[in-house]
Amino acid sequence: MSQTHLEMTSDMGANLDHWQQRVDMAAAFRWTARLNMHEAVANHFSLAVNDTGSQFLMNPNQMHFARIKASDLLLLDAEDKSTMDRPGAPDPTAWGLHGSIHRLCPHARCVMHVHSIHATVLAALADSSLPPIDQNTATFFNRYVIDDGYGGLAFEDEGARCATMLTDPKVKTMIMGNHGVLVIGDSVADTFNRLYYFERAAETYIRALQTGQKLRILSDEIAEKTAQELEDYPDQSERHLSELKAMLDEEGSNYAS
Repeated sequence: MSQTHLEMTSDMGANLDHWQQRVDMAAAFRWTARLNMHEAVANHFSLAVNDTGSQFLMNPNQMHFARIKASDLLLLDAEDKSTMDRPGAPDPTAWGLHGSIHRLCPHARCVMHVHSIHATVLAALADSSLPPIDQNTATFFNRYVIDDGYGGLAFEDEGARCATMLTDPKVKTMIMGNHGVLVIGDSVADTFNRLYYFERAAETYIRALQTGQKLRILSDEIAEKTAQELEDYPDQSERHLSELKAMLDEEGSNYAS
C-alpha cells in the first residue's frame, strides 16, 4: 500500500466512527463478490457497533459488493422508526431483515445474508438438512436451523419472524427455505468464515447427491466432536480475513477508503 493511500485511509478513519469494522466489512463484501456468492445488488451484510446491538453498519441501498468501500457503509439504528423516511435510506428488505435481527437478537453481532448458488439449491430441496459427510458439513452439525415458512420478501414482519428462529446462541446458520442462507457471528471475520464454509459444505453435499451413490455419513458423535474442534480451533477466522485483506492491499484495492 502506498504512503499516499495510507495517509488517505488514515484521514478517513479519523473522520468516521468504527473505522476498522468498516474496513473488515468492505473486505468481506469484495471477497464475497469475487467468489460469486452475491446476487447482483440484492444481498446484505450488517455489523452491530454498540453494546445492545441496535446500532449497526450496513451496505448502501443496491450498491454492488464489488464496489463497496469502508466509507460507503451506512450507520443505522434498529430502534429508529424514521430510518426509512430519510434520504439515503437502506434497502427496505435489508432494513426489515437485518434491523429485526439486531433489535431482537443482540448476540447476533454480525449478520450476512446471500443467495449463493449451492446454499440456495440446498434451500430449494424439500429436505434442506445438511448431513455430516465431510469435515466442512460436520462444521454445521446441530448448529443450523431450517426456515420452512418463507413468506415473501423480507420486509419488517418477515424479518421479525426470521429473528425468532435465531434466539438460541448455538444456532448461527439459517437455511432459508426457498430463499438462501443467513449466518450470524461475533465479528466480521467469524461470520464471513462461517458463510464461506457453509457454501463449500453445501457444494460438497449437492455434488455428492449428483453422483447418485450412497452417502458416507458420519456418526452423530464424530460429527459433534468435529464441529466442536473446529469451533475451538485458534484464530482461523481472523487469519482468513487478514489474508484476504492482505491480498486486496497487494492488488491496490480501494476497499479500505
